[in-house]
Amino acid sequence: MGIRIIITGGTFDKGYDELKGELTFKNTHLPEILEQVRCTQPIELEINQLKDSLDMADEDRLSIGKSCALSPETMIVITHGTDTMDKTAQFLDGMDELKGKTIVMTGAMVPYSFKHSDAMFNLGASIMAVQLVGPGVFVCMNGRVFSGNRVFKDREQGVFQEIV
Repeated sequence: MGIRIIITGGTFDKGYDELKGELTFKNTHLPEILEQVRCTQPIELEINQLKDSLDMADEDRLSIGKSCALSPETMIVITHGTDTMDKTAQFLDGMDELKGKTIVMTGAMVPYSFKHSDAMFNLGASIMAVQLVGPGVFVCMNGRVFSGNRVFKDREQGVFQEIV
């Protein structure tokens, strides 16, 4: 059984627009990353949206949840912006129609297109995690896997932490 990666945007897929002088979305970097790392696990890519997570509303989260529910794959990785990844994880965790699926969310603090990005590390960890953890919603960041309803982004340290 393969893995579905649902792409939603976030820093992971941002690139620098030289004309505007800002970080913007053009397309996803996932096909390039998967080719570069030579992943042999069957993976289906689905672009749900390319959006900064600070601009996400509950209707965007519902769209992500519907994509997960409709996925024939039961192992799902979601690339997502880190600013509201915890909020989306909690939203998805509350959706009954996702019971029985394994959903691992990940993102990047530095865009893939920049030197010293954490995107490839986080994606690789998430692809491995989705195959090892049981059903539920999880966040995989900073080399750790967190329960989706017990995680927050520590903005002072720039890392994800478990809610205790």
